[in-house]
Amino acid sequence: MYPTISDLIFDLTGLNIPLPIQSFGFMMAISFLLAAYTLSLELKRKEGLGLIKPVTIKTLIGEKASLTELLISFSIGFIVGYKLLYAFTHYTEFVADTQGVLLSSEGSFLGGLLGGALGAYLKYREKDRQKLAKPEWLSEEIHPYQLVGNITIIAAVSGLVGAKIFHNLENLDDFAKDPWGSLISFSGLTMYGGLILGAVAVIYYGKKNNISPLHLTDSAAPGLMLSYGTGRIGCHVSGDGDWGIVNTHAKPAWLEFLPDWIWSYQYPHNVLSEGIPIPGCEGRHCMMLPEPVFPTPFYEAVICIGLFFVLWSLRKHISIPGVLFSVYLIFNGVERFFIEKIRVNTKYHISGHAITQAEIISVVLIILGIIGIIIFRKMAKNRNTSLT
Repeated sequence: MYPTISDLIFDLTGLNIPLPIQSFGFMMAISFLLAAYTLSLELKRKEGLGLIKPVTIKTLIGEKASLTELLISFSIGFIVGYKLLYAFTHYTEFVADTQGVLLSSEGSFLGGLLGGALGAYLKYREKDRQKLAKPEWLSEEIHPYQLVGNITIIAAVSGLVGAKIFHNLENLDDFAKDPWGSLISFSGLTMYGGLILGAVAVIYYGKKNNISPLHLTDSAAPGLMLSYGTGRIGCHVSGDGDWGIVNTHAKPAWLEFLPDWIWSYQYPHNVLSEGIPIPGCEGRHCMMLPEPVFPTPFYEAVICIGLFFVLWSLRKHISIPGVLFSVYLIFNGVERFFIEKIRVNTKYHISGHAITQAEIISVVLIILGIIGIIIFRKMAKNRNTSLT
């Protein structure tokens, strides 16, 4: 396992380069970039087909920087400087506990003042260069694909919040023991919480900018599946606890050509430092699971990246808005429902049956996907009938 990018570099090159980059966080960033890229391609394609259109907005230009703008820029600069200078002067601590340092109250007041002053100055200079004798309204045409950056940020923030909320709801005992630690930890993220809250936020933003929710969700569907798959690579590589149940069965003969870890794995050097000590290992992350488990993050990565290619190939053959996203919901639900059978997770006991939060949501997604296909196909049929 490689809890940090530094661990990976050391294993590949023998060079010990301390970097404040966790493997899981790195793969999450890659996942958001891939989702943004595929979304941009689809929005451009749909605009080229005339299915979605650019929106015209009016912007007042030529005004000098307002006090509010300067204060906002100062505040942002202060926060960045407050943390940045502290991280630089406490680099060893920053590398050892990156998120702890970033989310703590520790920082450099001098760095904050310098960062705030620089932020306010840059905003003042920007507005001063654009200043006109008489401010005027400028009409600008914004294409949907030009909003992908904003959509990605909204999805990232709301998705992370949703993932933490759903995880803590699923693990209330752990949350009660350490509320702050549970909130700031980047481990313990429930995918469905991120999907639900992120989707709501992105659809709301899209509607505000005149992007059809159905075309927006269809455009996002392949990238959502891809980013989930690449995100699971981060879970597997870092060993963040999303592994499967104990698997001490012998590897089947038909899998003999594959490495043993694909069948069962003890996740040595996992980022949670969970399990038993690794003989001869010194330093951080020197633990491995006492018994091998199913490497479910790896399975999900392979399955979901494969399903991305299926959705990507279907996107040009499905012309009814909303159907592709409905297919995505079905794929997502079926994949997650069955992987839960060999995955470690908190179980609820309902009418004598043990079921996980993800199983409940995955069944709901499958049902919604089936209903969506039926409804959207019927709507399209009714539109065609009315035109004839």
